[in-house]
Amino acid sequence: MAITPEYLRDAGDVVTAANSVRDAAAVLRTQDPAMRVLVVDAIDMRDETPVLNLGSRSVYLGASDGHCWRITGQPAEATALILTEG
Repeated sequence: MAITPEYLRDAGDVVTAANSVRDAAAVLRTQDPAMRVLVVDAIDMRDETPVLNLGSRSVYLGASDGHCWRITGQPAEATALILTEG
């Protein structure tokens, strides 16, 4: 499933409005059970470029070939949202 610009915008709205990234992840998982949504420490993503910067929160896109995961800047490749705060 490719992430569209509209999907990414809506996800950003959820992340911005939520009390925490964990709350945002819960909402996003409810809205789209097929989307993987992960919350990780910001330090773990320090060498990656977020697709969205939302104040102290960031959204990264993850892609998988079925075995290995990687961070991507291409929404069409993404199969996961990775959220950080800090």
